[in-house]
Amino acid sequence: MRVQAGSDYVEFVRALLRDEAPALPDLGEYELRLFDDLGELRDAIRQKDEEVGLSRLVAGYAWEWASKKNPDAFDIELDGERMRWNGTDKDWINSKGSLEEVGSIHTVQGYDLNYAGVIIGPDLRLDPGTGRIVADRESYRDKKGKENTGHLKDAFGDDDLLSFIRNIYGVLLTRGMRGTYIYVCDPALRERLAVAFKR
Repeated sequence: MRVQAGSDYVEFVRALLRDEAPALPDLGEYELRLFDDLGELRDAIRQKDEEVGLSRLVAGYAWEWASKKNPDAFDIELDGERMRWNGTDKDWINSKGSLEEVGSIHTVQGYDLNYAGVIIGPDLRLDPGTGRIVADRESYRDKKGKENTGHLKDAFGDDDLLSFIRNIYGVLLTRGMRGTYIYVCDPALRERLAVAFKR
């Protein structure tokens, strides 16, 4: 793996997403940080981009892409921060303005970043009743990813959607070669990760 923390980090991330309770491996010089404030995460990514380059924000597809049709619209508004999805699909990471935008799975798959600022959206949350990680179908915005009409009806259930969303975050959380900064929308899931990062 190109991630400096190696395969142990990758397996740690995948185990967390599978709802397991893995021990935090020795990450060496790799920086893994959880943020309670999105503005602080954005500032940290800007700082890393200035220091080492190739540092970007990425997120799960939990917000509509309003700015695609209306360039004045903001797609993601959290903690007083207003952001837009990637302005281009082609080589977004190297495009002008990408530092102030948020990349999706479609724009970062296959790319390496030095630092990835990952926003885990409301499409992944803890179920208060079971304490398990679940997919929130209403918060997942990629229509093709949850299509359940026509020949796909009844073929793409909640477990399938959860697996699909886990895979997306598995990719996003392993794009940063030197470090990964994380903001989690769901407070209960954020607390779960905070505990995991201290194990």
